[in-house]
Amino acid sequence: MFRIFGKTQEARIVKRKKPETLLKGLVELSSLPFIYIKINEAVNNPLSSIQDISDIISGDPGLTSRLLRLVNSAFCGFRSKVDTVNRALLMVGTQQIRDLALATSVMSLFKGIPGHIVSMESLWRHSVACGLAARMLASGLRSGTNVELFFTAGIIHDIGRLVIYKRIPETAQEMILRCKANKEPLYMVEKEVLGFDHSDLGRLLAQSWNLPPSLEEVLACHHFPWEARQYPVEAGVIHIADYIAHGMQLGDSGEQYVPPLDERVWEISGIPASVLSSTSDQLRQEFEDVVQSLWEI
Repeated sequence: MFRIFGKTQEARIVKRKKPETLLKGLVELSSLPFIYIKINEAVNNPLSSIQDISDIISGDPGLTSRLLRLVNSAFCGFRSKVDTVNRALLMVGTQQIRDLALATSVMSLFKGIPGHIVSMESLWRHSVACGLAARMLASGLRSGTNVELFFTAGIIHDIGRLVIYKRIPETAQEMILRCKANKEPLYMVEKEVLGFDHSDLGRLLAQSWNLPPSLEEVLACHHFPWEARQYPVEAGVIHIADYIAHGMQLGDSGEQYVPPLDERVWEISGIPASVLSSTSDQLRQEFEDVVQSLWEI
């Protein structure tokens, strides 16, 4: 469980200006991907069968329920109902289901944010909107692109903010108020006040979870995709998707204004600016169905 810090303890954490300080002792966060790790090991094991992977997923009733609701929503658009994990694996793919398992497992972390800072459901809605937009944008990239990985990246792109909201809630609230008063992007206020931002925390979490390098770099560079060394396209897509989600006001991550969209991102990602309108239209049509399939009050 998370510790409850007083103002003095919180001030000490903030004063250290090291992202590792906020992550220290967060057992609940560090153990999150356990089911994902088991699924990932099975997917990467050439001796594993679809039944083996299905048995692992079925051992977690909550995950099973979320995955089946997601697969049967507008997200996949199947005409016939997918009523078993085995069928979902056959129709969607083992690697894709693995990535969706990670995305949906993250949902449990959105349950403990102090409500006076930001609505838990609103933050979740923003994350789903970003994930959906990223998946839609990625569908126009080269053939063979795993669009579910982009959905996962969009879902977890602000995971570092959960650490800030849970560990230093008073400071988080002050930063949000300052962001609103000064009309500054929240990630810039985080950098100034803390010495790091939620992207730095996200990168450390990805490392501790042993996530794929592409996800680690997206978490670290989604505000500045031109800084990505190996996966600038992935970081660029999330940069655009985040802009779309904020611009459409689908949920709230704590940002008080739409983060700036850097024009360089079109060249970096290889996505034409002309897709903004069509992606927004498609997102508007699918969003409520998908977010309701995943959110559990």
